[in-house]
Amino acid sequence: MKKKIFYYFLPILAFIACSEDFTETPAVGALSDEALQNPQGVDLLLTGTYSALTGVVNNNGGNQFAVGPDNWWLDVMSDDAHKGSTDGDQLDLFLLETYAFTPANPYLLARWEALYAGANRANAVLNVINGIEGEDISAKEAEARFLRSYFNFELQKIYGNPAFISVENYANSNFNQPNPGPIWGEVESDLQFAIDNLPDVQAEAGRPTSWTAKAFLGKAYLFQEKWQEAFNILQDVIQNGPYALNEEFVANFTAAGENGPETVFAVQFAADGGQSFNGNVGGTLNFPNALGFCCGFYVPTQDLVNAYKTGDDGLPLLDTYADSDIANDYGIESDQPFTPETGPLDPRLDYTVGRRGIEYNGFGLHPGKEWIRNSFADISGPYLPKKNVYQAGEDENKGTGAWGQQHSGVNYNVMRFAGVLLMAAEAAAELGDLDTALDYVNRVRERAKNMSVVQAEDGSPAANYNIDLYTSFPDQDFAIKAVRFERRLELAMEGHRYFDLARWGAGYMKNVIDEYIANETSTIPNFGPKTSPFQQHMVIMPIPTTAIDLSGGILEQNPGY
Repeated sequence: MKKKIFYYFLPILAFIACSEDFTETPAVGALSDEALQNPQGVDLLLTGTYSALTGVVNNNGGNQFAVGPDNWWLDVMSDDAHKGSTDGDQLDLFLLETYAFTPANPYLLARWEALYAGANRANAVLNVINGIEGEDISAKEAEARFLRSYFNFELQKIYGNPAFISVENYANSNFNQPNPGPIWGEVESDLQFAIDNLPDVQAEAGRPTSWTAKAFLGKAYLFQEKWQEAFNILQDVIQNGPYALNEEFVANFTAAGENGPETVFAVQFAADGGQSFNGNVGGTLNFPNALGFCCGFYVPTQDLVNAYKTGDDGLPLLDTYADSDIANDYGIESDQPFTPETGPLDPRLDYTVGRRGIEYNGFGLHPGKEWIRNSFADISGPYLPKKNVYQAGEDENKGTGAWGQQHSGVNYNVMRFAGVLLMAAEAAAELGDLDTALDYVNRVRERAKNMSVVQAEDGSPAANYNIDLYTSFPDQDFAIKAVRFERRLELAMEGHRYFDLARWGAGYMKNVIDEYIANETSTIPNFGPKTSPFQQHMVIMPIPTTAIDLSGGILEQNPGY
């Protein structure tokens, strides 16, 4: 196994004479830039920049639940996930889920602060590098610029029109840079520098390579609908890069599978079984309300579960999946009888969603309501998340926080090779290259077809699993629909769904969300009455009110808010 880079929570930026999160808080015990202008100093500063990938920096707007790299709190605005728990717990998140939020919502500020802190740490590295003469540290500069591109990419896709903070203005910016429009050009520039100057292989897992940067540049092109540019670079990554699909789908979500062949870039979490602040603090709330876990948030929707239905041919029901519901136990207590679904299902369902009567990550059969933290008056539904919850027996990769909350030590895959295949398939479909789109989608489905399935107690398959490959894409519209649906099935509950819906267009997203609200209300009758209409401007989040106030009005609010 490759040596893993550990970068957690070292107070590197406490030594830099600048304001890492654009507040007025002065630096503590500042070292001069001159003292750091050497390769060792650059490495120390890079460590601090990597630590910002966890999202835990300073105050985080008073909210550390919105800072994680998986953006789970935005997934609850999609059709994949509910907030979970009781409606009144984390009311600000409930307002996001029900489309009743305002720009003053603290979840919006927390992620904004975390991302700008990370970008500023990268700028601090670059500022020190600019003062070093006589040594070639272009590879370290490339790491810093890749990390800056990552933080700016996140800002761009969440907020639409963030300000770009450069090396020249980072130390005293205090949000006083204008936000005239998207910053894709700056993201592309940093990624191209990273491509040109990063090595093809890194000794330590967790550091980006030139192939990592290529994959992210392809993603940046995809978000801008630069289909040909996206296809060209993503196909290069697929054909010539070092990545491959794991044999087992579930390996992407276990400690044993960390930094495997499918990992393109992952945040390196760690835990040791006891109190740990190196684990996924942003995912603190997202565990079942059972087995000593906390706190019952981030739960899959009925609509997502229904998407895993297949036909007799083993293919998804692209247009009719929501016509009926997979058997669920909403409104049924754990001691009441329940008949599980008998129809054909995609086997990825039971590695993604915790369903009653199905084995749950090695902790035994999910018993139903007993493990769900809500009342039937709440809008959470009957399911549990699985991908973000560690496996039983992985004691070295679980930890707790100060009040007993869970801090998973399992890495989060920001990008994995299955996602690269599906991005390339999407670009190919948009370009009319249906054969290539079909090939890449089927590569993902073939893994799902051949992987081990979740088993019942007697060793047989836990459900009627039936999945097969597409034989053809008859036309471009069908190909685009199939690719988009496959992204949902493969990447569900990994923090991508909201952004996919948003980039596919405001009108498209509104139609999907309107149908989702209607579908979900058939299972959870009070969901629709508690939900405000989705507005098309919600494809990007508002600039946080506090950020606009700190800028003295220089930052402009996004339209519609």
